[in-house]
Amino acid sequence: MAAASLAVAFGGVSAVHAQADYPSKPIRLVVPFVGGGVTDAAARIVAERLGQRLGKAVIVENRPGAGGNIGTAEVARATPDGYTLLLAYDGTLVINPNVYTQVPFDTLKDFTSVGKIGDALLVILVNPKLPIHNFADLMAEAKKTKEGIFYGTAGNGSTPHLAGTMLSLKAGIPMNPVPYKGGSAAVVDVAGGVLPMTISSVAGAMPFVQGKQARPIAMTSLQRAPSMPDVPTLDEQGVKGYEFNSWVGLVAPAGTPEPIINRLNTELQAVLNDNETKERLMNLGVVTTPGKPEAFTKEMERDLQKNKEIAQAANLKLD
Repeated sequence: MAAASLAVAFGGVSAVHAQADYPSKPIRLVVPFVGGGVTDAAARIVAERLGQRLGKAVIVENRPGAGGNIGTAEVARATPDGYTLLLAYDGTLVINPNVYTQVPFDTLKDFTSVGKIGDALLVILVNPKLPIHNFADLMAEAKKTKEGIFYGTAGNGSTPHLAGTMLSLKAGIPMNPVPYKGGSAAVVDVAGGVLPMTISSVAGAMPFVQGKQARPIAMTSLQRAPSMPDVPTLDEQGVKGYEFNSWVGLVAPAGTPEPIINRLNTELQAVLNDNETKERLMNLGVVTTPGKPEAFTKEMERDLQKNKEIAQAANLKLD
């Protein structure tokens, strides 16, 4: 009995030392998508600076597949010791559970929030040859036919898909999604006149806007994008209360010790308050929003409910 108690005591001491010495080895940051996109680029910027502050490298690993579900599920099953983190993305954590028939994880039960990185702002783009310069013009164009207006998305169940669905429901205009294998392909087709419209990340849109190959007419956020200050929001243009942001953040497997979560959050906030980091992320269209883990969890809870209502209203389900 005494030996058992001693073993438990030493085990507790060992765990405390492990947390106090954290991190003692490199940390793995899983990005559940292929490299090259906004989420991957944001993860690498944060990983570099977070590793510098922690004194150990934060290594980005891409684990794509099934709309982000494969890499996300891998982290859900990982040992909760602070050495495996997930680049949290709204499409994976608060959209997929509402549009896929089954997902191999539970967003709120399988993960512990570390903190939000920021909002990846979205912009509505149209072909510049069309007589659409604002949302009123878009409504008029959409109502010309029963089919309404077709818009490109980054795939069925993607963030732009739900953003468009919410806009169609809230504004009462017919809009039909055209799924692509990634948002960049949709932007290319809008620029080429194949499609009239798409909803894109600011980073993906910027080269085409600067080249006058696509026209930005509205932001889906409640605030204007710092890199597109002349583009008004949908809320400003009469769709009151409309807000649909994409976001990125960090989460860890459920059960990760609170001292480790607190350390990671403290360093993450310091990274996000660094002017150089803020500027690098802003160049990707990501507006930093440092905050506590609890605030990020509450935002996920709200977005899960909002997206559930949108998916149900649109009868949207994917196998």
